[in-house]
Amino acid sequence: MTATHESAAESVIAAGEPQPAPGATPPRTPLTAKAAAELVGTAALVAIVVGSGIQATELTRDVGVQLLANSLATVFGLGVLIVLLGPVSGAHFNPAVTLAEWWTARRGGAGVTAREVAVYVPAQIVGAIAGAVLANAMFDQPPVTWSTHDRSAGHLLLGEVVATAGLILLIFGLARTDRLRFAPVAVASYIGAAYWFTSSTSFANPAVTIGRAFTDSFAGIAPGSLAAFIGMQLVGAVIGLVLVALIFLPGRTGAEQPTE
Repeated sequence: MTATHESAAESVIAAGEPQPAPGATPPRTPLTAKAAAELVGTAALVAIVVGSGIQATELTRDVGVQLLANSLATVFGLGVLIVLLGPVSGAHFNPAVTLAEWWTARRGGAGVTAREVAVYVPAQIVGAIAGAVLANAMFDQPPVTWSTHDRSAGHLLLGEVVATAGLILLIFGLARTDRLRFAPVAVASYIGAAYWFTSSTSFANPAVTIGRAFTDSFAGIAPGSLAAFIGMQLVGAVIGLVLVALIFLPGRTGAEQPTE
């Protein structure tokens, strides 16, 4: 969901010309199109998360089955969205990913600019809120119902640090090894797994976290839990970037990485 243009974008060829891989930020796409892709993509992602959660709770009272349905819908939906919108905006759908890419590009490397960050992040947040409102409306619930699902416990916050650090490590590790063509499957699979192995069910996304406060459903989060959750996600993003720097040495190409 982020990459260097020279290594990742050139790895996919279509119509005889280099095309950006899913996850690579396209260098020549108009900013308005990128913003629209981020808004629509994030809205669709939250609608999938919230809508599948509402549907699951209406079909069964088994919490395990509810989580399974919610996670499967998210895996498939996220993978499709990355494939569809990756060539336009990089398919970030996540301020933590956008800020991490900006940080890695701040010394002149490829990536989003400060101007793009200023457009991407608000688009992601607005999209996330719109997606939650849409999901509520589709299931005949009030468009905005503040969540009462408190998620302020310390072990849940630790889960968010782990989930976000792993996500950043995955995305930027794929970028460093020129394997972003695998991003749709890899990122969606990681999020699906993190639903189950993290205590927080892996929000790992500040915009999605904000959007999920607008629904008092299975996927909701109480507004009072937002600040701590988002703070831990940003901490996780920093840890993820540190791990990328430690594990994937700058300048190493995909050919120099182990292929096992």
